[in-house]
Amino acid sequence: MNIGEAVKERILELCCERNITINKLATLSGVTQSTLNNIISGRNRSTTISTIKKLCDGLDISMVEFFSSDIFDHVEQEIQ
Repeated sequence: MNIGEAVKERILELCCERNITINKLATLSGVTQSTLNNIISGRNRSTTISTIKKLCDGLDISMVEFFSSDIFDHVEQEIQ
């Protein structure tokens, strides 16, 4: 799994835990719906830290909490 896939999975996991839609997350975080849709669809595979910070703010979690998931234990090395 690459980092883009892991970020996507984590966003979906957090939305599921909170019983909110991607569209609701966009509203809560101030991240545009199109940006979130691109992340979830895989068209955006390099989400910026700034975007992740906005998502964390919308979810009322820290970035440490965002990345504290087993999902990130299996991310492939980027440099080959």
